[in-house]
Amino acid sequence: MVNNYLTGKCLVSMPHLKDDIFSHAVVYICMHNQEGAMGFMVNKQLREFHFSDLVSQFNIGKIDPIEPIILHQGGPLERIRGFVLHSLDYKKEGTIAVDDKFAVSSTIGVLSDIAFGKGPRYNLIALGYSSWSPHQLENEIIYNNWVVVDPTPELLFKTKDEEKWQRAIDELGFDINRVGLRTGRA
Repeated sequence: MVNNYLTGKCLVSMPHLKDDIFSHAVVYICMHNQEGAMGFMVNKQLREFHFSDLVSQFNIGKIDPIEPIILHQGGPLERIRGFVLHSLDYKKEGTIAVDDKFAVSSTIGVLSDIAFGKGPRYNLIALGYSSWSPHQLENEIIYNNWVVVDPTPELLFKTKDEEKWQRAIDELGFDINRVGLRTGRA
């Protein structure tokens, strides 16, 4: 089972998944083991809360970034808890390397560094997270709710949010609409 864990992978929701939260979602899995899984949606922007609100809430001064810093809805759980998925060029206390490409930080320090242009070169800020109990994610995959893709920096950080789901689907190399909804075991 250890070789089947999905830490460092992306889940892509199947077209038939019509859940309000996970419809057309791309979820980066930062932890998956025998106790369950945890990850962040990387393609759903928050519209009602902005980076300026976040730094104001933590009393972090900031310079105006060249490009706006977007906040993402990481998932339905603990929506006030923040996480930064980022490139490995940034490592400070509290940074956890997920694999050889990406890390997660969740300190005020990383937000301050991002605000002042000293943070990771590539980053995605998510409020809230998605979580699965033991074997829940595996069962959802068996029932064709998700497909798994390897994330790239281009997919996570450089692709427009509204294009990430389709780009991840295209990485599969087959027509996702031809996948049957029935499951079974021979």
